[in-house]
Amino acid sequence: MIFALPVSDDNPTDREPVVTYLLIGLTVGAFLWQLGQPERAVLYSYGMIPAELFGLWHPPRAYQGIPAWSKLLTSMFLHGGWFHLIGNMLFLWIFGNNVEDVLGRGRFLLFYLCCGVAAALTQAFSNYGAHVPMVGASGAIAGVLGAYLLMYPQANVRVFVWIVIFFRMVDVPAWILLGLWFGMQLVSGLMRAPGTPGVAFWAHIGGFVSGLILVSLLRPSGVPVPPGALARPRSSQRGSVPAAGRPHRRPSDIWVDRRAVNPRHGVSLWLGVAGRATFSSRRSHRSTRLRFFAKSYSP
Repeated sequence: MIFALPVSDDNPTDREPVVTYLLIGLTVGAFLWQLGQPERAVLYSYGMIPAELFGLWHPPRAYQGIPAWSKLLTSMFLHGGWFHLIGNMLFLWIFGNNVEDVLGRGRFLLFYLCCGVAAALTQAFSNYGAHVPMVGASGAIAGVLGAYLLMYPQANVRVFVWIVIFFRMVDVPAWILLGLWFGMQLVSGLMRAPGTPGVAFWAHIGGFVSGLILVSLLRPSGVPVPPGALARPRSSQRGSVPAAGRPHRRPSDIWVDRRAVNPRHGVSLWLGVAGRATFSSRRSHRSTRLRFFAKSYSP
C-alpha cells in the first residue's frame, strides 16, 4: 500500500487569500447544513445529474426545487462525507492562495467557479445518460492545480508518504506531484466503465485542463505565465500554509563592486552569495594576487 498526501508548500504570497478563505468557509458551512438534511433529498435537489441536465430524465417533483443548470454551481459546494470534504479543502488551502495572489480576488473567484462548471460539464458529457448525482469541489480545485502547475512548476510541496509500515515527509517539486496526479486521473478515467458510481475522474480531468487555459486568459496584463515564470517568490511573507520544503534561495549572480573599479586599487568581484574574491595589481611588482574570503549567507 502506498499513500501520499500533500500537507504544505513553501510558496509565499503578497496578500491574504481572502477568497480562498471564503470558499473554504462556504463549503464547510454547506456541508454542516447538509448533515442535518435527508441525504437523498440534498443529492437529488442540488447535485448535478447528467440525464437531468440534458433533459433526458427528471427526478421526483419534490427534488425539482431549482433549475438543472444551476446545479452546476450548487454541486461544487456539497460533499459525500468528511474525508471527501477534508481532502478537497486541504488541496484548496495549499494551492489556492498562490493562484489567488496572481489573479486577484475577483478574477480568482470567477476562475474557480468557471473551472467547477467546466469540470461538471466534462463529467456530464462523459456519461450523459447517468442518473447518479455528482457533488464535490474537486473539479474546481483541479482547475486550481492546473493553474498552479503552469505558474509554479518548481515550487516545493511537502508530502506525507506512507509505504506499508514506513512513512516520512518528503519534498516534491510541484511539476512532479501535480503531473503524476493528473496522469493518475486520466488513466483511471479511461479504465473505468461509463456509468460506474464512484470518483468523478472526468470532472478532475476537465477541471485541470480548464485551469491551464483559464489562468492564461484571466491573468492580469503584464503577468507572464510560461512554465517557471513565477517560480521565484516575490516577497518574504509566508503564505497560508506553514513553512515547509526546501526554502527558495536567490540564484548566484556576479557583479562588479563599483566602489573599487580603479585599477590602482584593485577590482572586487562578488561571486554569488557564498564568497568574495579580490583581484589587485601593483605596477611596482607587476604581479597579481588573489584573495578569497569565505563568507556564509543565510537569506
